[in-house]
Formats: sequence, C-alpha cells, structure tokens
Amino acid sequence: MLVSLCDGTAFANEPSKGGDQTPYTDGNEHLGVIGCYGSTCHSRQEATGVIVRQNEILTWQDETSSTGTHLRAYKVLKSERSRTITQRLGLGNAWEEDSCLGCHADNIPASLRGNNFQIEDGVGCESCHGGATNWLTQHYAVGANHDKNVALGLYPLEDAQTSVKICLSCHLGSAAENQFVTHRFMAAGHPRISFELDLFIALQRHHDEDVDYTNRKKVQTGAQRWAIGQAESLIRLLTLFENPSLNSDGMFPELVFFDCLACHRPISDDPDWRPNVRPNPGRPAAPGLVKFNDANMLMLLGTTLQIAPELAPQLSSQIKEFHASLAGGPITTAKASDALKATTRTLIKRIRQTDFTAEQTLAILDNILTETLSKRYTDYVAAEQAIMAVDTLLSSMIAAKQAVPADVLSMREQINIGYDAVEDPNAYQQDTLSTALIAIQTRLGTLK
Repeated sequence: MLVSLCDGTAFANEPSKGGDQTPYTDGNEHLGVIGCYGSTCHSRQEATGVIVRQNEILTWQDETSSTGTHLRAYKVLKSERSRTITQRLGLGNAWEEDSCLGCHADNIPASLRGNNFQIEDGVGCESCHGGATNWLTQHYAVGANHDKNVALGLYPLEDAQTSVKICLSCHLGSAAENQFVTHRFMAAGHPRISFELDLFIALQRHHDEDVDYTNRKKVQTGAQRWAIGQAESLIRLLTLFENPSLNSDGMFPELVFFDCLACHRPISDDPDWRPNVRPNPGRPAAPGLVKFNDANMLMLLGTTLQIAPELAPQLSSQIKEFHASLAGGPITTAKASDALKATTRTLIKRIRQTDFTAEQTLAILDNILTETLSKRYTDYVAAEQAIMAVDTLLSSMIAAKQAVPADVLSMREQINIGYDAVEDPNAYQQDTLSTALIAIQTRLGTLK
C-alpha cells in the first residue's frame, strides 16, 4: 500500500531553472557516488550535521526501505525476472544492456565518467543532482550558497518543475536514447510504468528536510507539487506521443500510450456476449478505437475547476477533442495535442501562484471524487491516480496543519479499499472504487 508522508515546507513561486536538460543529457562529467562520501560530507552513520543531516548516503543505501530503491535499480537487473525479460526480447545480460541501464543506472557516456565512477551504483547522487565536476568543491566551500551551486550545474530539486522533468525521464520516459519503456518491454514482463511526483518523492526521499533546509531553499511540497507533477506528466506524455520515432512500432502505434484495457479484454463469438467496457463521458463513443491514457488529464481537470475555473471549459473541451482526434490522422492529432499542451503550460503558471489553502485543496479533492469525474475512471490507470491523489492531498493538509491527523485517519479504511480496487490491473473494480470515493467525499466536511 502507498502512503504519502509529505512535510509542511513552504511553496516556491519562481519558474523552473532546470530547463529541458537533465543530468543524463547535459554533458557534465559525473564523478561517482564516492565523491559524496566522507564523515564531513554525506556518509555519517547518524544525522548529526549542522546544516545538512550528512547521513544521506546511508538512507540511499537502505536495503530494507523504499528509500533504497534507486541504489537497488541496478541490482534488480541481475534478478531472474530481468533475465527472463531480456531473453524474451532477444537481448543480452540486462546489466549490460543500454536499453536497461538508461533508467536503472547513471548510464552516461564513457567520456563523462570520472575515475571513481561505478555503473554498479545504480541511480546515484549525480543521476538527479547533476554531474558534480563543476560544483563539488564549491558546494562545501566557505561562503557557498544554493544559488552559486545551481549556477555551477547543481539541479535545484526543491523546484517541482525541475525535479519532475528529471524523475519523468525514467518514471515515464524521455526522448533521450534508452529512456523509453515500450509496449514490447512490458509484454516481455517489465512492470507497468506508474508515477506521481509528490508520493514518489515522499517514499524515495534520500534526505530529511528540516527548518534550516527550508530557510535556505524555497521548497515546493504537498498539493502544489502534486499539481505541477500532474501537469508536467501530461506535457511529457503528449510530447513523447508526438515524437515519430517513439509513437509507432512498425505498422502499429506504440501501445504504451494507450489504455491497456482498451485491448486487453475478452473476445467472444457468442451473440449474447456484451463487452464489459464502461461508457466514458469524456471520450467519444467509438468501439474498437484505442483509448489514450488520460489519467493526468483528469487530475488536472479536477485541479483547474478550482484554481482556474475560467479555463476549465477550455481544458475539458480540448481533452475531448484530443480523444476524438485519434480517429483522424497525425496532423489532426498533433494539432489537438499542441492545444492541450499550451493550456497545460498556462495552468502550470497558475498552479505556481496558488497557495493551496485548506479550502482550495478540499475543493480539488471534491472535484476528483465527484461522480461527474469518477465516471471517467474507466481505466484503472486513471483510477490509480485518483486514489493516490486522495492520499497525497490529505497528507499535504496534515503537513501544512490544515487538517487534524485523526480526521484523516478516519478515512484510511476507504482509502485502502480504493487502493485494493486498483491493485490488480486485470481485476480493476470500478464499482468498488466509486463506492470508496463517495464514502471519502462524504467525510471531507469533517476537515472544514
């Protein structure tokens, strides 16, 4: 079960500094995790540092916790499941294949690997913070500050737009070489890609953020980070879908962009058989047409109804137009996609300007839970995002002292039922989920 553990740090209102480059593509040399070791750096056995906790590597190396996931990313390539996947695809050893290392390790070119760099470190410090060759010495020098470090190439991961672009490179995909999990990989046994920024950061956090940290940096967390994550995920998904080198697989479309259950359904010649697909009011009624994964669209729509209600009709119309465009040609689809991305970028600016008060967050939750939107959770991926949103947003309210923990705890049973309803993609229970969402919605009033 996933549980969000957000903190209550401040929101930032400045634009993303990371651009579209990531530590995987910016060309900076990576020195390896060993460069961050040392009792005066990040490898203390206890969090006793004055400015930073200094036990960050110990947390990253934790084999028993989700905080050690990035270290284990390389090790999992030597598992039986990984061997089976590569055998089915006709590849060699997973731990030597670039198509696997692109996300399971810091697989930068050999020319950018320092003397102490080790691919076995998996997703190490520089995979997210950036190649340290220009800022390693400066960032612990007397008079060092965060702005100077960023200017030298350190990535400002406290900024949600910067962090989500880096996270999405592996947790959704990118146009960079060897960072896109195709339908073929999934058919061979690769886990389905699923991502929600705030929840994943909470579960895979490599360091503790105290008051000093938030005083030095403008940190985005909770509801605002969740909303930016949804918006940037949608932009990334549409951008990849527009890419002609990624959106097709021979004569077929690249099916990873679509609702799995649009195809993975029973087939029968029985004249009395009825498809078990539910009608979706947000999609055109076209039997047999593959359905695009619109999970992020729906979460963003629920947000827009509260923070930018004047844009909600436009966004809703563009979502429907995009779905309808899939029955046309590439030009029609690209036009609809570009319009949807433009509106999403406008909404990101509005999200960054929003305080996400208790009233605003509750209204967003209410929108996500309302029957009008929940009827569109015909795809378990959208349903999964909905129940994760409930967990994340309620946790953000606790962290911001906008809600009493006991009041949220009273909803935990229904949240767990919602998670159970989407746990198995082959047995997604929309009615069970809907009942749980309605029960949670009726209890939101206790938080006001």
